[in-house]
Amino acid sequence: MSLVVSKRVNTHSGRESENARAIEDARVTELALAAGAGDRRALTEFIRATQGDVWRLLAHLGGRDIADDLTQETYLRVMSALPRFAARSSARTWLLSLARRVWVDNIRHDMARPRKSATEYEDVAATSPDTSANSASWSEWIDTRTLIDALPTERREALILTQVLGYTYEEAARICGCRVGTIRSRVARARKDLIDATSQN
Repeated sequence: MSLVVSKRVNTHSGRESENARAIEDARVTELALAAGAGDRRALTEFIRATQGDVWRLLAHLGGRDIADDLTQETYLRVMSALPRFAARSSARTWLLSLARRVWVDNIRHDMARPRKSATEYEDVAATSPDTSANSASWSEWIDTRTLIDALPTERREALILTQVLGYTYEEAARICGCRVGTIRSRVARARKDLIDATSQN
């Protein structure tokens, strides 16, 4: 009996979360349209509401060391593109597709840039005020990030969008410009890669 109730509560909670996200996405899209029409206050609110997701995506894809620069470049492109935004998808989805393009362009211009190693993550940990309080968790986080970084680019991207940032497969497909089935396949393969890598360690 309690199990059934628990399932109902979880379903209800999930629906509330989806509804809240839909409402927030609609608000962000309205801000984007207003910003595109020249409303500078709306532009400021749009950036404030979305910069966290943009930075997280770019940090996961390109590394924390370049996430700030790529985020800034993304919003420079956004400001010139907003007048052409027609709300054919949510503004957040449109924005993340732009951020992804910025990241791809960065790779094309810097193919030799090495990815972060576990040692570099430990260097960051040494300067972080929070790491001493929970070194075991930090070590696990380093291991996880190292495994994710080792994934093929397309699989890593699909995994980050759907499993870390919480976008649906449909939204991730629009951001990446591919079919939903392709995203599902990439996520499944990424999970298998992570399981295989974990079992080898």
